[in-house]
Amino acid sequence: MAIWIDISTLKHRLKLMDDNKLIKAYPIAVGKILTPTPSGTYTIINKQLNPPAPFGVLWMGLSKPHYGIHGTNNPASIGKNRSHGCIRMFNHDVLELSSRATIGTKVFIHN
Repeated sequence: MAIWIDISTLKHRLKLMDDNKLIKAYPIAVGKILTPTPSGTYTIINKQLNPPAPFGVLWMGLSKPHYGIHGTNNPASIGKNRSHGCIRMFNHDVLELSSRATIGTKVFIHN
């Protein structure tokens, strides 16, 4: 069985999947019009607990340089197009996700 992440920028939703079975869905914030979240298939390549502000409690870097899935110091932004292209999550959600999504996990980003 393979854990992977499905991200819909239009629905502001990140789904943690096990093959074709939904494990959990999370609300997210995505990139603004001028700095959109890039579509494509990427991989989680690193993790950092307590990164510098404004990345919340955890950063998970993607194989696309300068992009990642991370917590936020601005929880009111979740559900909106507010980031510089990264995927923002509530801090408690990104910690939970990180416990299931290891380095090497595939991330599929689409509209």
